[in-house]
Amino acid sequence: MVKQSASILNYEIGKKEEKNWLITETTFLPEYLGKTEAIFTLGNGYMGQRAASEEKYPNEKRGLFVSGTFNKFPGDQEVSELPNAADMLEVDIFLNGKRFQLTDGKILSYEKTLHLKNAELIRLVEWESPDGNRYQLEFRRFVSLANKHLLAQRITITPLTNSAVINIRSGINGQVTNSGTQHFKEGEKRLYHQHTLKMEQETTTSHIEFVHYCRHQFLQHNEVIQPENIIFMERRRIFMEYKHIEVLKNESITLEKISGVYTSRDIENGEAWKEETLEAFEQAGDYQTLFTEHKNAWEVEVWEKFPIVIEGNDFHQLAIRFAIYHLIGMTPAHDNRMSIGAKGLSGEGYKGHAFWDNEIFIVPFFILSQPEVARKLLEYRWLTLDGAIKKAKENNYDGAMFPWESAWLDEGEVTPVYGAADIVTGESTIIWSGFIEQHISADIAYATWQYYQYTGDDDFMNRYGYELIFSTAIFWQSRLEWNEQKQRYEINDVVGPDEYKEHVNNNAFTNHMANWNIQKAIEYYDRLVKNNPAVLQPLEEKWNLAHYRKLWEEKSAKLYLPQPNEQGIIPQDDTYLQKEIIDLTEYKNAEEVGTLFLKYNLEQVNDMQITKQADVLILLYLLEDLYSNDIKRANWDYYEPKTLHDSSLSRSTHCILAADLGEKEIAYQMFEEAIRIDLGPALKSSDAGIHAASLGGIWQSIVFGFGGVRMVDGSLRIRPNIPESWEKLSFKIFWKGSELSIVATQKDVKIRNESNKAVSLFVTENEVVIEPKLETTFSLV
Repeated sequence: MVKQSASILNYEIGKKEEKNWLITETTFLPEYLGKTEAIFTLGNGYMGQRAASEEKYPNEKRGLFVSGTFNKFPGDQEVSELPNAADMLEVDIFLNGKRFQLTDGKILSYEKTLHLKNAELIRLVEWESPDGNRYQLEFRRFVSLANKHLLAQRITITPLTNSAVINIRSGINGQVTNSGTQHFKEGEKRLYHQHTLKMEQETTTSHIEFVHYCRHQFLQHNEVIQPENIIFMERRRIFMEYKHIEVLKNESITLEKISGVYTSRDIENGEAWKEETLEAFEQAGDYQTLFTEHKNAWEVEVWEKFPIVIEGNDFHQLAIRFAIYHLIGMTPAHDNRMSIGAKGLSGEGYKGHAFWDNEIFIVPFFILSQPEVARKLLEYRWLTLDGAIKKAKENNYDGAMFPWESAWLDEGEVTPVYGAADIVTGESTIIWSGFIEQHISADIAYATWQYYQYTGDDDFMNRYGYELIFSTAIFWQSRLEWNEQKQRYEINDVVGPDEYKEHVNNNAFTNHMANWNIQKAIEYYDRLVKNNPAVLQPLEEKWNLAHYRKLWEEKSAKLYLPQPNEQGIIPQDDTYLQKEIIDLTEYKNAEEVGTLFLKYNLEQVNDMQITKQADVLILLYLLEDLYSNDIKRANWDYYEPKTLHDSSLSRSTHCILAADLGEKEIAYQMFEEAIRIDLGPALKSSDAGIHAASLGGIWQSIVFGFGGVRMVDGSLRIRPNIPESWEKLSFKIFWKGSELSIVATQKDVKIRNESNKAVSLFVTENEVVIEPKLETTFSLV
C-alpha cells in the first residue's frame, strides 16, 4: 500500500441529500495549493477552470484551458500545447485598507468545498486582518454546463467586528503563461456600456482568436448598487477598481462577476462572430439564473443518465461520482475536432495532448454510457489520419502510424524529445515514447472495434471505423521485420505499456495487439467484399486494400507471438525474464511515484525486472478470451510483485484482473489505491492536473471488474463479483441501442431491459433473453 500524507480533505461533511456529494478542503496550506486547484477543477468540456483562489499566492498555478486551442512557441524543442488563457477569476479585495490574504492575519475558520452534484465550488472563510478586524467571506463559482462559454462567481463579504470600507479590483488578466511561455499576442481591450469589459488575444502561431468578457454587479440589502469605479488598462490586462464601498458591521456586500470565453474555433458566421458573442454575453442572466440552468443541466444530462449507486461504502460512492464529474467536465462532447488531454482541462501536465489513455481507459465509459460521445472521440482519431500517415511516411512505413501524443489534427507526433534529468549523467533524458511506443495504433483500432461491438453503429464503421482498422493494419504489416535466422517476423526496438523498458524486441503486448489488428482487418475486408462492396470501393481505391489483404495474411502467419513458457509466464519481451530481480519493497511503499529514479537511471532500470505499469497483464485483460484463468493467474503471480504502479493507469487493470480471478480482497485493495490517486491524502500527487485516464479506470473497475460486464466473442456477458463490504451495486449500460439497468448483490443480479426490443446476453455462463420493459432476477449462488 502506498504510504500517504496526513489528509486535508474531508469526505463526510455532506449530510442527508448531500451525503457522498461533497469534498471539502479543511485546512489552507499555501505550500500545497496544487492539490485542490486540480481536483476541484470546474469544467464543461469546452473549458476547464483550475480551482485557484480569487486572491493570488506565490505557490499557486492558475489555469483556464479551452479545448482544442493548441499553440506552439517557436523553438526546436517546443511542441504544441494547450495555452493557459486569460485569468478571469482574479479579484483583489481590500478591507479597511488591508489586502485580503490568507497568508496574512489569522484564519479563524476555512472550508473549500466541491459540490459534485451541482458542480459548484464554495469557499467559506472567517478571517482576522492584521489590524484585528474580523470578516466572513463566502466565495462561490461554477463553469456552466448549460452555456459552455460562461464562468460565474459570487463573493459575499460581511464585517464582523466593525463597519468596513471595501475596495475591489477585478477584471481580465492576460499576463498568464504556461510555466513561463506566453502563447498570446496583445489584442484590443475596451469597456462596453459602462459595465462589460472585453479583452481580445490571439495565439502566436496557430492564430486562434480569443475574446474574453466580464461584467460586475454589486448587491446590498438585495438591491443593485453602483459603487464608485474607474477602469484601468495595462499590457494584457483590463480591470475595474470599485472604491469606498461602505458596509456596516454584520451586514453584507455581494459581488457577482460573470465571465465569458469565446474563440474563433467556435465561429460559424465569419467576421460577425465577435459582435454576436458580445450580444450573447450581455444577454446572459445573473448568478442565480445561470446557476439554476447549470444545476438542472447536471441533473438531467449527467446524474440521471449515469447513475451508479454503491450501497455499503460511502467513500466508494463518492469516488465514482468524483470520477464521473471529471469525465464529463473534461470531455469536449461538443466537437469531434478535439479530444481529451491526459490531465483533462485541469493543468498543464502533458500539454493537453491525447494519448492511448483515451481509447483504452476513457472511451469505454462513453461507449457504455453515452455512445454518441464515444463516437466523436473516435471520429477525432479519424480526423487525425493525415497526421498518422505523415508520421508513417517520416519513419518509412505505410499506412497510419498514430502519434504517441496528439494535438492538432494534421500535426502528427507532438511528444517532447527531452524530459526529466538523468540522476547519473545529469543530462536530460530522451523521451523515446514519441519514437518507438507504437502500440497506440493498435489501441485505436481496438477501441474502434469495441465501440462497434457494443453499439452496432454501421454508419460509423462505414464512414470512419473500417478505415481506422485498415490503415493501422497496413502500418503494422510494414512495421514487421523479417528474422532470417528464426524464419519469422518480429517487431523490434519498441517501448510497450511498461515505459521502464525501452528499445526492447517483441514486446508481448505490442506483437499480440498488432496481430489482433491485422486479423480484424482481414475479417472486415472479407466481410465487406461479400456483403457491402460499395463501402469497400472508395477505401480500396485510396489504400489498395487487395494488395495489403495478401500481405496481411502472409506476414501475420509468420509473426512471432510470445507464448506462455513451461511455468505459464508470457515473456514481456525477449530479455525481460533474464534481467536482474531486486527487492522493490522500498519503492512500492514510497509516498511519491518515481522514487526509484533517485537511485537509478532509466538505463539501469531497463536491465532489471521492474515494471512501471500493467503490460502483459493488460494484454490478458483486453484479449481475455485468448487465455485461460490458469495463464492469467500465473502471470499475475509473476508480474504484479515486479510492478511499481508508477503509472496511474495500472491499478485499475490489476483490479479488474483480480476480480476476474476471484481475488476479491486483492481487487478491493487495488480499487482502494486507484481511487486515492487523486482523492487520497498525498498532497503533491495532482499538482500538474488530475489523472484523467485513472478516472476512466475507476469506472471500469466498478462496471467491468466488480459489475462483471464484458463483451466476449461479440456477446454481452454479465458476471458480478462485488466486494464483501458492498450491499448493492446499481448502474446502467447501453448494448446495441438498448438501455439495461443492472442491480447486483452478493446473491443475485437484477437486469431490467428499458428498451422496446428483446436483448440476448450471458449472465455468468448462461445465455438468456430479457424481454422489453421487463426485469429478470438471476441467482449468483
